[in-house]
Amino acid sequence: MARKEYMVVDVVDILRRLQNGYSIRAVTRATGMDRNTLRKYLRLAYKKGFGKDGPCDLETIAGEVVREIQSRPPGPQRSLDQVLLPHKAAVESWIKDDHLTLTKVHILLSRRGVEVSYPGLYRFVSVHIGIPSKTTVRMADTAPGEVAEVDFGKLGLLYDEATARRRSVYGLVVTLCSSRHQYVHVTFTQDLPSLIFGMEDAWVFFGGLTRKVVIDNLKAAVVRSDRYAPVFNRTFLEYSRFRGFIIDPARPDDPTGKPKVEREVPYVRKNFFAGETFRDLAHVQEEAVRWCRDTAGMRIHGTTRKRPLIVFNEEEKDALLPLTGERFDVPRWGSVKVHPDHHIRFGNSLYSVPTRYVGREVSVRKDTRLLRIYYKGDLVKTHPSVPRGKRSTDFKDYPKEKAPYAMRSCTYYVDRAGQIGPSARRFAELLLSGTFPWTKLRQAQKLVRLPDRYGKERVEKACERSLAFELVDVRRVEEIIQQGLVREDTEERRREPLPSRFARPAAYFVKKEE
Repeated sequence: MARKEYMVVDVVDILRRLQNGYSIRAVTRATGMDRNTLRKYLRLAYKKGFGKDGPCDLETIAGEVVREIQSRPPGPQRSLDQVLLPHKAAVESWIKDDHLTLTKVHILLSRRGVEVSYPGLYRFVSVHIGIPSKTTVRMADTAPGEVAEVDFGKLGLLYDEATARRRSVYGLVVTLCSSRHQYVHVTFTQDLPSLIFGMEDAWVFFGGLTRKVVIDNLKAAVVRSDRYAPVFNRTFLEYSRFRGFIIDPARPDDPTGKPKVEREVPYVRKNFFAGETFRDLAHVQEEAVRWCRDTAGMRIHGTTRKRPLIVFNEEEKDALLPLTGERFDVPRWGSVKVHPDHHIRFGNSLYSVPTRYVGREVSVRKDTRLLRIYYKGDLVKTHPSVPRGKRSTDFKDYPKEKAPYAMRSCTYYVDRAGQIGPSARRFAELLLSGTFPWTKLRQAQKLVRLPDRYGKERVEKACERSLAFELVDVRRVEEIIQQGLVREDTEERRREPLPSRFARPAAYFVKKEE
């Protein structure tokens, strides 16, 4: 089993949870990190300055920890089944015959020298033995400003002028668990930008945010749902760090994990959207805000028997974390390979990368302003974001011997072709007018060198003929030249006089007058 590599953003999330009072066990259950692995990362973090008095830069510490971990050679590892299968009979007996808790089983295995994580043991027992059913108990209400629950739910159908058809409308419901006050953000999609935009609008509506967010296992935010080892979307994890809240995912396929918001979604659908007529999505959002404040906020809540808006204003509003800074600029993450031409392609745009990363896999983060390139967690290059079909090239990324060629622009080759003739210039303009013109620079270079071999006149005529047939390819231009040379040689031979031995003079064929 290969060693799992954690990124800087993962380690930052772990350190933030510990700063907020999470125990080691709570962190392992929330992040899925093995307890021993967590302790290893934590020991390194303490050496780098984590936990000392005064503020510390978590991202810097996390970066140093990740670099040190990745620089170590991996040791031999075995899969979970290989470790635990020899002890399956003992584990089954402890659980079914002795009725021991899984925590106690974990301790007994440790005494036998079997070192596995608690989540790993849980998964093993679930698959091979079976977990005994448990009774559930009602969870205590949370403190004001502590927790918000978030979920998407379908509200109904609405005519969309942009697509000229009726589309599904979804509501992102954000409910404050203490007061039960809520906000509804309406959208046509359930993607990550819609999730973050909706949460940003909710924090503005409330005037602050909670310290923890319980989120459904939405594909937009959770890459992999797991009871003990969920994998969060990197962008959403970055958003939580930007705003300062901790993500607490609901258990998969368990609506009781977020009971407050699960009850609110059908309530919004039945009591707000159903039976109403809306002009467009903006009209729905306007009415949703009014409804959240005047109707849902002033109803007698079925559980608390209080009005959510009143409780919010009296108890929870001042307990929220302050909303500071600009709105979060939603980035896009991806992994790409650096091509031999020192560029990566991301979002149909090209960005240069230093020579030493050619052929390597890099991580890319792009927002509306900047594109950042990372290699094994280290930032290696930053570019301004460019539109689709454009490129951003730093010629310092090229070796010194290749920089002059790389710096030659498309205009340079068009002007060089213009020295051959107008048809050659037009040919070069069309050649370099595509979506990615720099990919045709080698063809342009060959075009301007053809006169050295065939002469300007023949190249010009070949370009003219190629344009007539809409063949914008330098290889076809050279083929036309070569075929033309063959025909010219034939015509030259035809113009040569025949051997004079059998030739008669012209006067022979003129009829003589009698």
